[in-house]
Amino acid sequence: MLTLSYPHIEKSELQPARLQRLPRIRIAQIVMDYIAYGWSVEEICRQHLYLTLSEAHAAMGYYFDHQEEIDQEIRLEWQQVQENITQSAKSPFYIRMKAKGLL
Repeated sequence: MLTLSYPHIEKSELQPARLQRLPRIRIAQIVMDYIAYGWSVEEICRQHLYLTLSEAHAAMGYYFDHQEEIDQEIRLEWQQVQENITQSAKSPFYIRMKAKGLL
């Protein structure tokens, strides 16, 4: 069986894939910019100056080889955000605007 290695990427069991040099940056975070904005690898690096071109290419390569895994991570994160939004207290401004039918 062939095992691929991804330079610049580390993946521990039960943990999301991350950049080796910047372990706080998950591959899914980089991919979200690709999905949301349609940015090229070069544009991702222009928008995030801390990324090297080789790290961004490695992240996208990892994504295309593990798309189901990363897409699932993004879905779960999106669901958590939506739950947090619905559970958070609404501001008086929001409540009044909603009552007036303006939202």
